[in-house]
Amino acid sequence: MPDVKNPKGRSAQTKGRIVRAAYELFVVRGYAGTTFQQVADTAEVSVQTVYFHYGSKSQLLKHVVDAASAGDDEPVPLLDRPWFAALQAERDPVAVVRGWTHASGIILDRVAPVLAVVRDAAAVDADMAAQWAANSEQRQTAHGAFVAILSGLRALRPRLTKRRATDITVGLLSPDLFLVMIRECGWTTGQWESWAADQLAHALLPH
Repeated sequence: MPDVKNPKGRSAQTKGRIVRAAYELFVVRGYAGTTFQQVADTAEVSVQTVYFHYGSKSQLLKHVVDAASAGDDEPVPLLDRPWFAALQAERDPVAVVRGWTHASGIILDRVAPVLAVVRDAAAVDADMAAQWAANSEQRQTAHGAFVAILSGLRALRPRLTKRRATDITVGLLSPDLFLVMIRECGWTTGQWESWAADQLAHALLPH
């Protein structure tokens, strides 16, 4: 039962229901096919409540993507989380690659389906185009931080720049390629992780 003396807690629970409902609807119906009324009905709240918390459909989808990326609603950036600090302390480059690929698989399992919604809507909606550009920049930043760990260990292949290494990582660990392997090829996330780690190690580390 929600604590009637804790309105902040009740608000967080309500927002959580809205975000979960929106995620399911966006993935199944797409951006254009999802309405605030549908989200409200699925979350079992009033449509005014959805508007109160998120204001617009683009803001709601942005929050859905952010929550799926992080795995929760905590205001802690991805690269400030304990698992990334542990990766920064790792001294074995192969372990760094496998650790980053493992974390990427966990994140992509949640976020890739809804990022596909943003990508598809970006062609016809200015807000979604801006969202897609922001998400792409975030991926570049995150993968660049991973490459910086390898660079700090002097573990990149000779003559491979950090910029090129980041580009390779962005491509191999892209949500689009992840969905191709999972949806079209029928791979499990574990199979993708093993393959992606092998490809990334081959592309970035000295042979």
